[in-house]
Amino acid sequence: MTTPALNARRVAVLAGFSRGWIETRQNFTETVGIIVHVFPAAVGVILMLSLSRNILPGTHLSSAALLLPGFLCMAIVTGGLSTPSGGITSDREDGTLLRAKATPNGMLGYLIGKIVTCALTTLLGVAAILVPGMMIASGLNLGARTGVLLTLTFVVGMVSTVPIGVALGSILKSSSQIPLVPLVTTLLIVVSVFLPIALLPPWLQLFVQAFPVYWVGLGVRSAMFPMEMVAAELGKWGTVELFAVPAVWAAFGLLLAPILLRRMAQRQSGSELARMRNRTRSKR
Repeated sequence: MTTPALNARRVAVLAGFSRGWIETRQNFTETVGIIVHVFPAAVGVILMLSLSRNILPGTHLSSAALLLPGFLCMAIVTGGLSTPSGGITSDREDGTLLRAKATPNGMLGYLIGKIVTCALTTLLGVAAILVPGMMIASGLNLGARTGVLLTLTFVVGMVSTVPIGVALGSILKSSSQIPLVPLVTTLLIVVSVFLPIALLPPWLQLFVQAFPVYWVGLGVRSAMFPMEMVAAELGKWGTVELFAVPAVWAAFGLLLAPILLRRMAQRQSGSELARMRNRTRSKR
């Protein structure tokens, strides 16, 4: 027999899924949202097209095939970190978070809605790069194993980055600080994914391997690259670590994000919202 509290939580969860679907549709019906999600994929496809005829010496891989995993990793990690952090900060300033706080179990529904939105928009962004990329790049190892590993890597990437993105959005003071998250994320992606780890100094190798970004990139490469490319991966694909390190970050984020989000919501009030709007107007 279900209790009223359990029923209320169930309603909040269902409302969160509905909210996530509505936000996703809105993102792709507004011009700014379309540009944000389509432009990076278009740039990646153009770059791969320009390098599709360059074959790496001693391999069957084209230069475009080397870029594809990096673009996929960038789409997953950016979608997991930057999307929720920027969305939460904006929702705090336009009153959305205050309305969610005033609704029974509203914060639960809000959090689930953000997770659903991030997962769906990121999945569409990944598909926009993956589908044309597989047709452009040559020498990739494509098959049933590729599909399974890419799916698992996407799930691992979302679970390990979205909670951290929510936590970051909860501690940002204003929307003017939003660009800090994609800036740091991009720098980490460049070092962890686009530069061969075997060429990095030992201390930097340890540094990048401590973050889920490297392991998401490794998962994509292990799914799509032939076995001989393992020579560029410190001698192994690292299947166990591929899931273990992101799992640690996922557990950390899932513990930290609700605490920070709840603390931020407790500080939110009508008077605080008015002060933030006044500060925004005074800067214009």
